[in-house]
Amino acid sequence: MDYEKKTKKPSVFQKWFLNNRFSIALLNIFLFLLVIWLFNQVSFVLNPAWLFVSAILPPLLLALIQFYIMNPLVDWLERKFKVPRVVTIVGLFLLVAVLLVWIINTLLPIVQGQINALIEHWPYIWKDATVAIQKTLSDPHLHSVKNNINDAISRAQSMLFKSGQDTINATLNNISSAISIVTIIFMTLLTAPFILFFMLKDAHQLRPYLTQFAPQRWQNGFSELLYDINTALASYIRGQITVAFWVGVMFSIGYSVVGLQYGIALAVVSGFLNLIPYFGTFIAFIPAIAIAIMTSVPMVIKVIVVFALEQTIESRLISPLVMGNKMEMHPVTTILVLIGASAVGGLWGVIFGIPTYAILKIITLRVYNYYRKVSQVFDEDESTALPSKNTGKSQEVTKN
Repeated sequence: MDYEKKTKKPSVFQKWFLNNRFSIALLNIFLFLLVIWLFNQVSFVLNPAWLFVSAILPPLLLALIQFYIMNPLVDWLERKFKVPRVVTIVGLFLLVAVLLVWIINTLLPIVQGQINALIEHWPYIWKDATVAIQKTLSDPHLHSVKNNINDAISRAQSMLFKSGQDTINATLNNISSAISIVTIIFMTLLTAPFILFFMLKDAHQLRPYLTQFAPQRWQNGFSELLYDINTALASYIRGQITVAFWVGVMFSIGYSVVGLQYGIALAVVSGFLNLIPYFGTFIAFIPAIAIAIMTSVPMVIKVIVVFALEQTIESRLISPLVMGNKMEMHPVTTILVLIGASAVGGLWGVIFGIPTYAILKIITLRVYNYYRKVSQVFDEDESTALPSKNTGKSQEVTKN
C-alpha cells in the first residue's frame, strides 16, 4: 500500500500548477502586479509619505556619500590607535571646513571665471568649430559625408537652442520652483552635517538596530543582506568618487600642459561627468575638442593625445586598482541599466541607476536562494542528482 502511494503518478493539477516552476513564476508575477495596482488605487494615502521621503532624501543621500568616504578612516583610527570616534569625526569636520574655505577662496574663482567665459563664448566656439569642420570636408569626394555632418550639426544646434530656450522659459515662469529648489539646497547643506555626525558616531550600531525588527528566524539572513548592500554601496560610491577625482586631476594637468583654453573648467566638468560610467568622459570630451578645433590643428592633436593618455591610465591603472570587479556587473549590463535608468529618471536615473540595480540584484538573489531552499519545486532536481552519488558508491562496493 505504501509502495503504491509512493509510486502513484502526480495528478495534472499537481504536475502543471503545484510543482511547476513556470506556473509558480507566473503566479508570483501576477501577485506582484496586483500589489502595484493596489498601491496605485490608494495613491492618495501614499502621496504624503512620498512628500516626506522626498524632503528627507537629499540630506540623507549627501550624508550617506560623505559617510562612505570618511568612515574607513574613522574605523581605522579607532581600531589601530584606539582614537575615540568623536575625536576623529570632529577632526574630519574641521579639515573639510578648511578645504571648503580654500576651495571657495582659491579654486572656485578660477573655475567660476572660466565657466562664465566658456558659457559666454560657447556660441562663437560652436560656430567656429562647425565652420572649421565644413572647410575640412570641402573636398568633393566627401560630399555625402559633409551633408550628413551638416544635418547632424543643424539638429544639434536646434536641440541645444530649444533646450536652452525651454530652460529659460521654465525658470522665468516658475520662480516659486526656483525658490523651493534654493530652499531644498539650503536645508540639505544645513542638516546633512548633523546626520553625517551621528551616522559616523553610531555606524556599528545601525545594522544590529535594524536587524532586531526582523523576525527571529530571519535575523541572521537579514543581517547578511544589510552587510552585502552596505559593502556594494561603499565600493561603488568610494570607487566612483575616487576615479572622478583623479580624472579631474589628470585632465587639469594635461590641459594645462598643452595650453588649452578653459582647461581647468573643462577638467572639473570631466570629473563630475565621470560619475556617469562609460559615457561621462566622452560627453565632457565634446566641448574640449570643439575648443581645440577652434584654436588650431596642433591643439586638436594635443587634446586627443591628452584624452588617450587619460583613458589609458584610468582604464589600466586607476579603475582596476580602485574599483576592481566589486560590483560584479558585465559592461553590457551596465550600459543597458544606464540607458533604461536615463529613460526613467533622466540625469538622476543615470547617477543612481547602477547602485539601485546592485541593491535589487542582491535582494533578488537572496530571496531566490531562500525560495530555492524552502520550496519543494526544486526537490526534483536534488532527487535526480543524489542517485548518481549513491550509484557510484554502490558500484565501488560491488567492485571491492
